[in-house]
Amino acid sequence: MSDIQKAMALLITSFDKYAGKDGDKHTLNKAELKELLKIELGEMLGKAGDKTAVDRIFNELDRDKNNSVDFQEFVTMICSLTVMCHEFFASKK
Repeated sequence: MSDIQKAMALLITSFDKYAGKDGDKHTLNKAELKELLKIELGEMLGKAGDKTAVDRIFNELDRDKNNSVDFQEFVTMICSLTVMCHEFFASKK
């Protein structure tokens, strides 16, 4: 399995680990997103435990305003974070 395939599998596994705790395995509610952010990205985001920050992140991700974050909305966040990290580290070279 290539590194890209491993990364894709990791994204799917991470989403599935937190989604569905409320019954819908295809979406994250705000509590599930908060837990995912805190456990998986806590050091990177820093304010993953801050309710206001989580509310803002959730509202930005929930593009269709159905009060949940689906896999596509989740991946959009991960891609945006990846781009920001790439830019940060590229500027340090």
